[in-house]
Amino acid sequence: MESFLAFFTSDEFVPMLIGWASKIVLALAIYVVGKWIVGRVTRMVRKLMQVRDVDPTLVTFLANIVQAVLLVAVIIAALDTLGLPVTSLLAVVGAAGLAVGLALKDSLGNFAAGVMLVMFRPFTKGDYVDVAGVSGSIDDVRIFSTILTTPDNKQITIPNAQVYAGTITNYTAKDKRRVDMVFGVSYDDDLKVAREVLTRVCTSHPKVLAEPAFNIFVSSLGDSSVNFAVRPWAKTEDYWAVWGDVLEQGKAELEKAGCSIPYPQRDVHMHATNPITDLLKG
Repeated sequence: MESFLAFFTSDEFVPMLIGWASKIVLALAIYVVGKWIVGRVTRMVRKLMQVRDVDPTLVTFLANIVQAVLLVAVIIAALDTLGLPVTSLLAVVGAAGLAVGLALKDSLGNFAAGVMLVMFRPFTKGDYVDVAGVSGSIDDVRIFSTILTTPDNKQITIPNAQVYAGTITNYTAKDKRRVDMVFGVSYDDDLKVAREVLTRVCTSHPKVLAEPAFNIFVSSLGDSSVNFAVRPWAKTEDYWAVWGDVLEQGKAELEKAGCSIPYPQRDVHMHATNPITDLLKG
């Protein structure tokens, strides 16, 4: 106890206290000023990307990364001012990070896939896609998962690793789409008449594009019908309208022109037999 009191009453205590107080104040000043600078830099980076019309998802993601990295640098600088062994501390944090990384390798895989999705942007918010066996509109690309909304208004959450590892089909990436349909007519029908009817239906539809031009040709000779491939082009947002209208109008116009829409038929031949005669023959 006496040695403890002697330390506080010694001539070395006050200078040491002043020294530690000055280091603490300086460290706090570095942290406060550094945090303010980090906020300013983050906002500048965000505004710069917005001016360059970068995707909003990418803006948020990169801004958060920049803020986290700069804030870590500020904290390290403040700890170094206090005289703490920053190098040793970083080694400990690195070892702990490695252990946590091994334990959370699946989550880190999702994070890495999220970075790749944001960087390469195979889709953006609002796109209708088919990923990981699920179709829907993109709501959000988060750090670990991608959120979709299906046409029947169900929300689907898919891990980013599954999204990036599989095939991604983006139905709305292009402003035009080809509508592929098949019309079957009877073998007894006049193919020239059928072609003229289908051409007239596509030409008269207001949402069928003139360029690229539509194609109509005999695609196959089926068991019960001669099949025409009808391939008009439409704006992406008009795809389903063109699909439904051309199918309905095509059927009606073909029937009006005397063409029949065949359906699969099977002929069954029945032969009368005498059981007694068959038994004697056997």
